Amino acid sequence: MTAISTRSRAASGLVLALLLHTGLSLAQSSTAASTPSTSSASADAEAARQALAKKDGDVDQAALLKATLTATDKQYSLIKKGSLALTYDLNYAYIGSQLIDARFADNSLTLFSIQNTRSHTITNTVSTDYGLLDNLTGNVTIPLVSKYSQSESFSGLSNGIGDLSMGVRWQPLAQSRDLPALTASSTLRVATGRSPFKTISNQGLATGSGYNSITFGANASKVMDPVAVFGSVSVTLGQAATGLDQTVNGGTLVKMSPGASLSFGMGFAYALSYKVSTTMSFQETVSARSHLYLADGKMSATAPQTSGILSFGLGVRASPKTTMNVSVGVGLGPDAPSFTLGFNMPLNL
Repeated sequence: MTAISTRSRAASGLVLALLLHTGLSLAQSSTAASTPSTSSASADAEAARQALAKKDGDVDQAALLKATLTATDKQYSLIKKGSLALTYDLNYAYIGSQLIDARFADNSLTLFSIQNTRSHTITNTVSTDYGLLDNLTGNVTIPLVSKYSQSESFSGLSNGIGDLSMGVRWQPLAQSRDLPALTASSTLRVATGRSPFKTISNQGLATGSGYNSITFGANASKVMDPVAVFGSVSVTLGQAATGLDQTVNGGTLVKMSPGASLSFGMGFAYALSYKVSTTMSFQETVSARSHLYLADGKMSATAPQTSGILSFGLGVRASPKTTMNVSVGVGLGPDAPSFTLGFNMPLNL
């Protein structure tokens, strides 16, 4: 009996040892299997942090937002004294309209027709900015215009220089962390393009406005990283175009007096990362009646016009000194372009 009891205890000890060994082996296998998974998750998280982290050569989001504001409208920015900046802009605008001509006689419709007009305008603009003072910047803009129009009465292409503009931007107050940046601007536009009041019917399209004008504006912007908000208001006054000799509906146009216009806009920019930003803005212009004077002494006035543009933009910083911007705009109202496309980049790379 003693031998049997001793053997039983020995067998029980052997079984217990085998169970302990098996449990330890399983635990080690489980730990070894979970370690690669945990390491992989940690590696993925670290890679994500490195991708989002600021790299050498990346600018602050605030600097990216300021560059985006400059591309949206130069009126929001200035450059240091003695600095020179060149900028290239490419803009495309499409206008599609329908003119319904209906005439009645004795309560009867005697004439009814629909005239479709489609206009495509591409404008290449080179702008030069120079820092006169740290808070005063001068600007000269030279546009090259290509315009194609298609209608029942005329279809053709015109190329030429547009209206040259010269202006200054002034910042009356030093920038503050708590207050928005304020700038005042004035721009003189000279009628160097082909005037719409001097073109001969069916022999070309206008590339300019046909009259000189001056614009006074006030602008405000505030960078609150990663967001920048901005707004502007301006008034444009035009000089009457005289010495005209254009046949219009059987009469001879000798003078055109443009109405004043009021423009205002607002928007915001958001930095998605250290290299990418997006913008959304709204711009509206309200123009008063223009007056047309004929050689026989008669005078007629155009209807007031209201046009708005809702724009969406994307800015990509290609290098620490170069930010390229693209935008698309949707016209709001019958007097606005159907849609616009834009591209902006600095030339002093």
